[in-house]
Amino acid sequence: MLYKQWLDEWLESTVRPLRKFRTYQHYSDVVRRLIGPNLGGYDMADLTAPVLQDFSAQMLQRYSPNSVCCIIGILKQSLRLAELAGAVETQFTTRITYPRRREKEVDCFTQSEQRKIEQYVISKKSPKYYGILLCLYTGLRVGELVALEWSDIDFKKGFLYVTQNCHDTWENGHYKKLMDTPKTRASQRIIPIPYSLMPYIHEMKRRSHGNFVVSGPDGKGVSIRSYQRTFQLMLERLKISHKGIHSLRHTFATRAVECGMDVKTLSEILGHTDPAITLRRYVHSLPDHKCDMMNMLGNNFLYM
Repeated sequence: MLYKQWLDEWLESTVRPLRKFRTYQHYSDVVRRLIGPNLGGYDMADLTAPVLQDFSAQMLQRYSPNSVCCIIGILKQSLRLAELAGAVETQFTTRITYPRRREKEVDCFTQSEQRKIEQYVISKKSPKYYGILLCLYTGLRVGELVALEWSDIDFKKGFLYVTQNCHDTWENGHYKKLMDTPKTRASQRIIPIPYSLMPYIHEMKRRSHGNFVVSGPDGKGVSIRSYQRTFQLMLERLKISHKGIHSLRHTFATRAVECGMDVKTLSEILGHTDPAITLRRYVHSLPDHKCDMMNMLGNNFLYM
């Protein structure tokens, strides 16, 4: 059997019914653009360790180590199942050497940049822009933010319930908002809303004309790409250097660490499956905070 035949079968019979639709789309895209054109013409029995390692080396010339690890991961899943299903006698993915992953840089806003953003958002008095405040003070992912409905907010208790996620999918020449369940079980979570934020959420509710917390003037929910564009235009107007909208989540986590929030609590609020992820990614400080902490330590010097 040719590998491309097995890939088609694997995607449709295993990935599509058992994984999230977004995962299926991602795997299909990687197979169509990268794995299929390079390895699809091979007979399954000919996918030896040198062939697979050579493919990995080719990918590393074009993509980052993190991206190549994801590509190899998809390759391994398909071939391991092929071995279990008897489509190939032996598969050699265990002999592929993974490139060393690099931890992504945490890109967050300085405190002065954050104040500029907050002042701008408040001056706009728009339910759409107030979503930026929610990200800065709850750590929501953008997909969780634009999927948030008013029924997910308990105004009496001051809790926010993350029950949905969404992503954009390309359909009939334009991006369509596709609702889905959260990324992982840990992503389904309850987040206490800071008291200082509640007046703005109440104002969002009064101005809202639809079910979604973040909405346009017509009351309809917004797509992720639309919200990303709104965010980037805001940064341009404020003359703040370009950062992705995910930086709002990074900023929340960094401020939380700086104000002394423990890692276990922060991990649960962020919806991480393992506090080690939070430790590895967020427990660092900006230069100004490091200076403040070192000067506090220096106050113990006896001869001051």
